[in-house]
Amino acid sequence: MEWAQILVIILSVFLALFLVLAIVLTALLIKVTRQIKGITATAERTALKFESAADSAAKFASPIAIARLVQSFINRAK
Repeated sequence: MEWAQILVIILSVFLALFLVLAIVLTALLIKVTRQIKGITATAERTALKFESAADSAAKFASPIAIARLVQSFINRAK
């Protein structure tokens, strides 16, 4: 057997290993991407809920009520 044939066999084995590794890493990347997509969707829903709660609180709260609330917190701290 010549050295060229041995070199071709070694390179073929490494190429096969890298191909398998690339397939596994691609599958893991797809899995992580799906998890990130789910997390961002949950965070977006939560942010929208907080935004709607803040909007409704801003509509119903008058500046005098907010001032009284802040004053009560200051009095408690003293």
